[in-house]
Amino acid sequence: MDSQGRHGQRVVWAVVGTGVGPLLLAATREGLVNVVFHATGEARGGALERLAARLGAEPVEEPGSPLLAEAIRQVEAYFAGRRRDFGLPLDWSLVSGFPREVLRELAAGVPFGSVVGYGDLARRVGQPGAAQAVGMAMGANPLPVVVPCHRVVESGGGIGGFGGGLETKRRLLALEGVLPEPLF
Repeated sequence: MDSQGRHGQRVVWAVVGTGVGPLLLAATREGLVNVVFHATGEARGGALERLAARLGAEPVEEPGSPLLAEAIRQVEAYFAGRRRDFGLPLDWSLVSGFPREVLRELAAGVPFGSVVGYGDLARRVGQPGAAQAVGMAMGANPLPVVVPCHRVVESGGGIGGFGGGLETKRRLLALEGVLPEPLF
């Protein structure tokens, strides 16, 4: 497999330092396709292998790529407190069906500084009994931070789970003013 993939697919990536640690951002010609937390060593290597297998193209490190430039600017602005939402083209090819529907609703309907319960999000997509399936969709989110799964919490007031780790979720919610800033 070459860097152009089976169907001329091009995948570029870069790692960006943030307030929650290094994030790997990957993009195709369609848009941002993947955001990965804790993007060092094994985690980064594993993420790149999964991308290559799923997209049929070997990801190429290219931090100066025009495909990534705007995503990098917006992510840096978000973590610096200068941006409240993302205006990026997204490549949804890593997720489909119900999870994609839920993630699109989350991206469009849960603004900066607010949270939604798993059950509430299930109701918004017309599946009121699917709170657990919403949780699974959050765990499958290929675009965390940009598609803000950190804003989904338990209806009883609990923080819920998070693929990037609970401390990362707390930091993101603190950045958005939902939780107090951690004391460390």
